[in-house]
Amino acid sequence: MVEMTIESIRVSMLNYQRVVILKEKLAERYLPIWIGPAEADAIAVKLQEYKVPRPLTHDLLGSVILALGASVNSIIVCDLRNDTFFAKIILASDGKEIEVDSRPSDALALAVRAQVPIFAEEEVLTKAGIIIDPETGKPAPVQEIAPEELERMSAFKEFIEGLDLSDFDKGE
Repeated sequence: MVEMTIESIRVSMLNYQRVVILKEKLAERYLPIWIGPAEADAIAVKLQEYKVPRPLTHDLLGSVILALGASVNSIIVCDLRNDTFFAKIILASDGKEIEVDSRPSDALALAVRAQVPIFAEEEVLTKAGIIIDPETGKPAPVQEIAPEELERMSAFKEFIEGLDLSDFDKGE
């Protein structure tokens, strides 16, 4: 597993869909994951430390976990199949570790609230990770992808190509 941080939340210029960009903590690989607008807002609200008058769904989930005597340890982006990312929320309760299946967007929204580490499986980074070409600013896959795998991931490829990444690594 590779520890990641949330680099930013962006909008695809092709279809205005939101994408959360995870960055490898100790390297220059990125993992873009498309998410819904509500989840993007839920993550952004917490990252920007915006105060809301009532708890949002992910605040409620965190409160329920704590009220049941558990805590969130981490989240893991664990798989990518048929253009769909999968994640797990790792909880601790009574000395046991509990894995809960989750959409990555919900897991990330919970992780920023619980201030816990975010991980990605190496296999997911191999399939969907990108690096940014320092000369062009364009995304490139971490490794060459077999043509049949690329065809299965065509929606992902089109999505990434439509992102505006021109301001990457400008310290914003």
